[in-house]
Amino acid sequence: MESKEIKLQQFFYYTALLLSVLFLLYAGRTLFIPMFYGLLIALVLYPFCRGLEARGWNKTVAIVLGMIIVTLLILFLGFLLILQIKALQQDFPELKARFLANIPALQAWIQTTTGISQAVQDQWWSDFKSSPSVFSGSAIRNTMSATLNTIYIAYITPVFTALFLYNRKVFVQFLSSLAGEEYKDKLSVILRETVTTYANFIKGMIKVYLIVGTLNSLGLLLLGIKHALLFGYLTAIMTIIPYIGIFVSSMLPISMAWLTKGNILYPLGVIAVFSFVQYLEGNVIFPRVVGSQLNISTWATLVAIIAGGILWGISGMILFIPFIGMLKIVSDYIPEWKALNILISRRP
Repeated sequence: MESKEIKLQQFFYYTALLLSVLFLLYAGRTLFIPMFYGLLIALVLYPFCRGLEARGWNKTVAIVLGMIIVTLLILFLGFLLILQIKALQQDFPELKARFLANIPALQAWIQTTTGISQAVQDQWWSDFKSSPSVFSGSAIRNTMSATLNTIYIAYITPVFTALFLYNRKVFVQFLSSLAGEEYKDKLSVILRETVTTYANFIKGMIKVYLIVGTLNSLGLLLLGIKHALLFGYLTAIMTIIPYIGIFVSSMLPISMAWLTKGNILYPLGVIAVFSFVQYLEGNVIFPRVVGSQLNISTWATLVAIIAGGILWGISGMILFIPFIGMLKIVSDYIPEWKALNILISRRP
């Protein structure tokens, strides 16, 4: 009887602890999002900085050089994206004219499929445009808030990255103090495996995005879709958000194919290209290019994506997968967490 009461108390304790952590993550998202972005970038840069320091470089100089390389890479990608967007803007008047010309056909298809008359559709569209909530002050405020939040994250994340790299020994001592003597030896192994796993994983994923983007672009070029490079690499990069990213990013090239070609076969061709490349990525490219996978179950990945989206939005969808990967590595070395390891591992 006492054993059952103890187990029940443990259940309520861990449930309360989980709810408290979730509340803390949600309430402190302004702090935690850029901080954990900075932590992941620091994990990737750590082997590079440590290698320079081993060759006699000053720690500060090594960190600054690593940050400069990352910044230049991001600026270069942003520059290429801006060039492609400007090219897309030149075609916008033609695309708008084609879209307006196709509206009657689209309305007729909706009427045939759903039974909603074109008059009702026109009324809905008129109500939508005249609705004060569409272009209201709240919508403008939300847009401004999102823009300022993005600028804040872009500014503060490199600061966290530099601080994590510079004060890494302090953070290791802090974790060692928390772990205690019982797990002190295991902690060094866990930290070493986490850094190695994520450094190799991120470098491998960069190669995967380049290969997938190239294959996407080649497929779109063969179909004659305009701005194939923009759509190909944008779709590849958006796969960083599992399941959802590929669906959202593919809508633009599919719409472009429908508007510019006027034939249903071209949008179907775009879908076929992306589906084939995604199949190659999941079954051939990713296993071969990425040497060490996170070994997380599909169930755990999906839960991490949904929970991250609820708590932190898009940033949560990106960051919670590394979180669950770290949790899996920790549970490999703690016998008391065996049940959790079984639940989240791909091959427990």
